[in-house]
Amino acid sequence: MPVLDLRLRALGFGGKQILGPINLQLPRGQTLALVGPSGIGKSSLLRIFAGLVRRYEGDCAVHGKTAMVFQEPTLLPWRSARDNITIPTGVTSDIADAALESVGLGQRAAAYPAQLSLGQQRRLSLARAFAVQPDLLLLDEPFVSLDPALATEMMDLFSELRAAHGVTTVLVTHVVQEANRLADRIVTLAGDPAVIHDDRMVRTGS
Repeated sequence: MPVLDLRLRALGFGGKQILGPINLQLPRGQTLALVGPSGIGKSSLLRIFAGLVRRYEGDCAVHGKTAMVFQEPTLLPWRSARDNITIPTGVTSDIADAALESVGLGQRAAAYPAQLSLGQQRRLSLARAFAVQPDLLLLDEPFVSLDPALATEMMDLFSELRAAHGVTTVLVTHVVQEANRLADRIVTLAGDPAVIHDDRMVRTGS
């Protein structure tokens, strides 16, 4: 049984059709990269997977728990790093502390987001996502606006966490190099409305 099974006929907003027919199945353990130009509908498709968009024609089934990492860290500014994990997810403090330790923030559990660098905030977002032990992890351009060295550092961290957890992943990116580096399979969206124009495997395992 695939972790993700999408049979989309159409998605539109304000009378304009954004996405056309798309059939997509994602087996357990695979990392899929969604690529294409800005505004083509990649994030809209990801939000269908997350259950954040419900008004579309078709069916989308996710078998298991889902976690999402957005372009921005989306943290609670008035809460500590630990609370930024426990409050949204409902996990225990011990699990939150273990998640923080896994991303190198074990000593910053009591720090507030404003006391963390952008890189540390991105690490906290990853820790929050992995804390729930998701079956499907959704990443919406998580390395955008980072300088090249920090982006490389974050990709290395994500790769380590993915390997440790064996999580199935969908990565939205407009950077082809990121897709080639991180994904087992790359799907390109193009057209108006957007559909899959290229679906290829780039390696046999994560």
